[in-house]
Amino acid sequence: MIRVVLADDEVLARQKLRQFLREEPDMEIVGEGANGLETIELVRVARPELLFLDIRMPGMDGFDIVAELTTGPNCQMPRIVFTTAYDQYALRAFEIHAADYLLKPFTQERFRTAVQRVRQQLSGLASQPQLTEGRPRDAGPYTTRIVFKSRGRILFLPVSEIRWIAAEENYVRICTETDTHLLRETMAHLEERLDPQMFLRVHRSSIVNLQYVKEVRTEANGDFSVVLVNGQKIAMSRSYRSRVSEWLVHH
Repeated sequence: MIRVVLADDEVLARQKLRQFLREEPDMEIVGEGANGLETIELVRVARPELLFLDIRMPGMDGFDIVAELTTGPNCQMPRIVFTTAYDQYALRAFEIHAADYLLKPFTQERFRTAVQRVRQQLSGLASQPQLTEGRPRDAGPYTTRIVFKSRGRILFLPVSEIRWIAAEENYVRICTETDTHLLRETMAHLEERLDPQMFLRVHRSSIVNLQYVKEVRTEANGDFSVVLVNGQKIAMSRSYRSRVSEWLVHH
């Protein structure tokens, strides 16, 4: 039996979760919290495997609760499914490896998808990362996917599909083989999250995925550019040329 705690300051929201969980015979509700302190105490005492967690609650938000639980003594972190009416927290939620992110109002079908994802994670518990201080134990320091909202949908983009990234004022443009996506993000923060063995800054405003780099070219005017496998050229600063050239020699 999977032990579940519900955390939401809205009575009707908890009622809806209870109703949906009645259809899941392997899940047992062991407590409900209406604010941050109640939820933290419940998780520490009841030790659930799954926590449905609202993001906006009185006193502490959902991320504050996760931070408190992960830094507290002897607390086995449950799988987290965030439940919220706000989509702007999705990226942060998946950065701390939440199991799922349910946007209110969600359907029972969408709820079942989240529950099934948790089941799959729990069944492979030995190989699944556990949250600790906002990061999974034994997980690498770099992200493997970027989560963002595009055209009304929340997308999960594997970083391996990114060909290059360009800075555009307060945004970055992420380019794949077929699409581009504009994110409100800084190049510096994004660069920190990407594996330097895969991604390399070639210009103040450009990062390339090295697996798609074909060559480094010197243009007629003396400038440098990186040529991708599809023929696309990206300007490269002189100061970055040696780093890219060295990588090409060893690959």
